[in-house]
Amino acid sequence: MLYGAIAVCEVAFWVFLAAGLAARYVLKRPVLGMVLLLGSPAADVLLLVFTAVDVYGGATPTQAHALAAAYLGFTVAFGHSALRWADERFAHRFASGPPPQRPPSRGPGKVRHEWKVFRRAGLAWAVASALLLALTAVVGDLARAQALLGYAGMLSVVLVIWFLSGPVPAVLAESHRRTRGDPAITPAVTPDMTTQIGRRLCEPSSTSVQ
Repeated sequence: MLYGAIAVCEVAFWVFLAAGLAARYVLKRPVLGMVLLLGSPAADVLLLVFTAVDVYGGATPTQAHALAAAYLGFTVAFGHSALRWADERFAHRFASGPPPQRPPSRGPGKVRHEWKVFRRAGLAWAVASALLLALTAVVGDLARAQALLGYAGMLSVVLVIWFLSGPVPAVLAESHRRTRGDPAITPAVTPDMTTQIGRRLCEPSSTSVQ
């Protein structure tokens, strides 16, 4: 039943998001759009309330309860960026807005982007872990709350893997680029450029000495 509630809230999140942006840009009703957009986080809050009530009522916590907490943590950390991502595309498609910008693929911009995303992942981990500990306190029995504590440990492992596969490679790649020199910053001198420079040096000056 709880897995079904998670699925419903996930669908509701994107339905409210799409409906809110459609009302803003297609129907030209920004107030209605804002109201609908507020339905996205509200669905996640209702999921957390349902989870807490279920645990408080005596249900043994399962992976579904832990997943609900992790889902809310993800929404808190990445919900705003998901909204901005969708808003840029709706604005470009229906309101002649600028084309969406892609994240940088290299250089210092890539490093900053990876650290920014990782900070959001850290926020998601912190929120989810706090909720899992709160649910553990509601249960009041560590033996029954093993599913919650185990999920918190798994999220910690995921955060470490995220760090090792995101910011670390970007920093190392940027360090390597600075060490060997980047052609994008220090343009290589091609044979054609050398020929053109030689010709200009050999050409007589346009001003004659009297």
